[in-house]
Amino acid sequence: QVQLVESGGGLVQAGGSLRLSCVVSGRSLQITGVEWYRQAPWKQRELLGGISSGGVTNYPDSVKDRFTISRDNAKNTVYLEMNSLKAEDTALYLCHVRVWKSDYWGQGTQVTVSS
Repeated sequence: QVQLVESGGGLVQAGGSLRLSCVVSGRSLQITGVEWYRQAPWKQRELLGGISSGGVTNYPDSVKDRFTISRDNAKNTVYLEMNSLKAEDTALYLCHVRVWKSDYWGQGTQVTVSS
């Protein structure tokens, strides 16, 4: 059974940085890609980027200059480094894995950016 646990969120001032973690259990990152999303109240869930099983990252234009995804295979953990945070980055941040036709999500970690 695949399980995802996010952590690292919190309250940060605008302009600050945070690093979120997503610990994946039940499946090696070397055969599984992971994506980061965020969900703000009254908004659609937004894709922030992902890292493939081969370690290739991709980002939408909206965050590629501020967000970086990396991973530690030994810890089976994926990270989301966020810089120059803005009030509009306030959201619940979630990681996601798809295995065959099954989708797995963590419970999310809340990020609140004060202006």
